[in-house]
Amino acid sequence: MADANALSPQPIDNIKVENLLTPEPSMTGKLIRVIGQLDESNISINSKIIYDIIAKHPTELYLLFDLTKLEYMNSKAIGYFTDWYGKIMEGKGKIVIANAPPTVMDILQAVGITELVKCYTTVEEAQFQLFKKEPDSQS
Repeated sequence: MADANALSPQPIDNIKVENLLTPEPSMTGKLIRVIGQLDESNISINSKIIYDIIAKHPTELYLLFDLTKLEYMNSKAIGYFTDWYGKIMEGKGKIVIANAPPTVMDILQAVGITELVKCYTTVEEAQFQLFKKEPDSQS
């Protein structure tokens, strides 16, 4: 007998969200653990989780994406990621990435995500850097 759930996407299993302690009460920090694959079959449903967080915290939102268990992401998922980046930056927040597997890191580098978003090898380092004050850049 076939499992009926095997054919439908299960977004709750792909993205898990945890609160992070922040250095300032005005900040909101979230650890986003991404598991499995983000592709055409599930990214639209899973992206709603991130958009809901952005809608609830439009300013000073700090997201740490832990990609340790991410196996694959396609171009549509990358498009959503860049949109989240834009919205969070508009709200004076920040995104960092931790533990991207080599195959995922290759994809992120190839499309230029790593030029926008800093990537770290551990969640601890990424969390430290997430809340670190950046010096104001002078153009």
